[in-house]
Amino acid sequence: MTGHHRIIGVPKEIKNNENRVALTPGGAAYLHVQGHRVLMESGAGEGSGFTDQDYLNEGAEVLDQAADVWGQADMIMKVKEPLPEEYGFFRKDLLLFTYLHLAAESRLAEALIKSHVTGVAYETIQMTNGSLPLLTPMSEVAGRMSVQIGAQFLERLNGGRGILLGGVPGVPPADVIILGGGVVGTNAAKMAMGLGANVLIIDRSTDRLRYLDDVFQGRLRTLMSSPYNIASAVKRADLLIGAVLIPGARAPKLVTEQMVQQMKQGSVIVDVAVDQGGTIETIDRVTTHSDPVYVKHGVIHYAVANMPGAVPRTSTMALTNVTLAYASELAGKGLGEAIRVHPELRPGVNTFQGHVTHAAVADALKLPWVELDSLLSGDQDKGT
Repeated sequence: MTGHHRIIGVPKEIKNNENRVALTPGGAAYLHVQGHRVLMESGAGEGSGFTDQDYLNEGAEVLDQAADVWGQADMIMKVKEPLPEEYGFFRKDLLLFTYLHLAAESRLAEALIKSHVTGVAYETIQMTNGSLPLLTPMSEVAGRMSVQIGAQFLERLNGGRGILLGGVPGVPPADVIILGGGVVGTNAAKMAMGLGANVLIIDRSTDRLRYLDDVFQGRLRTLMSSPYNIASAVKRADLLIGAVLIPGARAPKLVTEQMVQQMKQGSVIVDVAVDQGGTIETIDRVTTHSDPVYVKHGVIHYAVANMPGAVPRTSTMALTNVTLAYASELAGKGLGEAIRVHPELRPGVNTFQGHVTHAAVADALKLPWVELDSLLSGDQDKGT
């Protein structure tokens, strides 16, 4: 569709305890002022503290049924990837703008390919410097939460070792080991150090470790990533945080089952990378906010894939801060033109016209990769 006015639909999230919403009332107002129609499913914002009336006041329309929102919109904004019960809404002329995490979701990828949906994933929109602007705020939230959660499960009442992260004068603090020094790891380190824990970050980039050492003025300990270094650090950990991300690809398994067996009884693992398959071998299943942990080898494993969903108001506002400008460009210009103006959108396109157009995603799913530009150039209507 070439027109510069779109019908943008925002369904209510249906994943377990997912209380975020893809658009704040302020975001709806912004798109409405540009001439787009915004269709909200009734109750979509409630989990984040936004009422239907809040959206109506900003010019959005509120529909009772998810099917109507999906059916009338030509662009859908979501937070989490669609679930199987939503696949029936897929159709050829639909642009889906959400977190997709397709590397770990082959059924969803198949459904998007089969129905020719244009799937633009928040998490693979990537700047030339490698940063992921739409993943960053959720990584900040999850990184900060990981420590809060770890502290909670280290309490005896929750099955933990019964230790306080920061210790007290005369009693040593807990050892927090963080795998990965990116946005998640850095934010986890900030929180853990703020609580007075003894913090070590492991990363494979000397430049990144040098940067972290500098920023934290030497208070943070850093270690070069190697199987030997990881094994010895993990053994010491009271709280182990998995914070490794390779954009679009499955997370590498850096912590083996053998390493977990060496950990102290009642220690805690929080794997933030679980939505990309996890980086700890013993994390073999995803948990939910309603039943977040399981114990293996005496170690508490927390493996919730949508951690920011637990603090939805903060998360929704942080997410809309970064998605809105891109949503506005996609809606106003159409895909081809939006990509021309904002090249970082190109890697965001995971599926287009029945093909996988992101190389790492195609590789993870063992599917053929087709370069997006070759499909766009053969496409006369640049607005599709």
